[in-house]
Amino acid sequence: MRRNADHRLNWLLSSSVLSNLGDGIGKVAFPLLAADITRDPVLIAGLSAAQFLPWLLFALLTGALLDRVDRRHAIIVANLARALVVGAVAGFALFGPMSIWLIYAAALLIGTAETVADSAANVLIPSVVRREGLAGANSKLQAAEIVGQTFLGGPVGSTTFAVFAAFPFLLNSAAFAVAAALLIGLAGSYKPRRDAVSSTTLRRELGDGLRFLRHSPLLLRLVGIAGLLGLTSELAQAQLVLYALEDLDLEPAAFGAFAFVGGAGGLAGAAAASRLLARFRRHSVLVGGIVAAGLAFAGMGFSTRAVPSAVAFGVFAAAVVTVNVILATARHTLVPGQLLGRVLGVWRTAVWGAIPVGALLGGVLTDLLGRPRATFVVSGSLLLALAGAAFWLLRPYQAALESAGPGESTSAGSSA
Repeated sequence: MRRNADHRLNWLLSSSVLSNLGDGIGKVAFPLLAADITRDPVLIAGLSAAQFLPWLLFALLTGALLDRVDRRHAIIVANLARALVVGAVAGFALFGPMSIWLIYAAALLIGTAETVADSAANVLIPSVVRREGLAGANSKLQAAEIVGQTFLGGPVGSTTFAVFAAFPFLLNSAAFAVAAALLIGLAGSYKPRRDAVSSTTLRRELGDGLRFLRHSPLLLRLVGIAGLLGLTSELAQAQLVLYALEDLDLEPAAFGAFAFVGGAGGLAGAAAASRLLARFRRHSVLVGGIVAAGLAFAGMGFSTRAVPSAVAFGVFAAAVVTVNVILATARHTLVPGQLLGRVLGVWRTAVWGAIPVGALLGGVLTDLLGRPRATFVVSGSLLLALAGAAFWLLRPYQAALESAGPGESTSAGSSA
């Protein structure tokens, strides 16, 4: 049985690497394309907001639908949709006039499909691994994201953009198409059991996740911390391309290499997360991760040299990945499998919906303060304040957070 679980997880991870490769290429190529059109920090921040706005608008509906449909099929359809949209962007870059508004429209469509693909991959995890393997599987999923988006996607996106603007988008489209094809190898049905899905209306089901969270003080606090982490981090992250091009004076082709160094830290965080959780209390690791992220961004704000800034960005990535592993494992082990899609929908509406707000605020901050690196100082300071708040908010629930680990009493069952 364990061999079958490993086999299924490998298919999911292989598809995830390819889809994240597409995401990584796009996350470098889209800002570079936008920076070719404008250097207005608010318009650049608007691109990041457009990419994440669908999480605010559709994550709740997506979560409810994923508790009704086969989750593997949902990923396939979403990845094929992303392949088509990115292919259209490549066509405009080659043959048609490109504007910032076309880039925004493409980002919105891709982000909408991403709400389906990423959420479905997340809620599939308890269906393809045994309960005691949840933390390891979440670490591997984080590693797949980092390898695809940063180690491969970032350098490929920036290098190919320097060749000609449409090149990275052609590769991006192909990556999404292959990611969809790989999931054909994930045999079996991944639709929730009929007896686990109520016969009530979709509107009532949309409220099920919210009601579940309302009666779980620990999960409510984790959602709030995750939402504030996303908002305060995105203040600076939405300005990363301007920080690299203006404050560090990097060439566009070097932007992906800068992100690559950050990805190295993220991969180290994914590799170390399970070991840290085995040696230290989850409360301490989570708070410590937010502290490290804050110090890293504040350090980037005081730096004008590429190498120290890249190292600090790597520390930030490692810290955030470690925090994400704790949050994902707690969610998988505290939420019943038949409710996981809806709870994840509420979670990501709050957490990922905060990101476009942070992106726009970051653009306004940079416009007011004059330099992107000043926004990094503000972001880092707010993250340190969030670490203090997280320490006190979670202190009464340390025992419950510790019990939300692999192998403990949980209600997250397989929905296959």
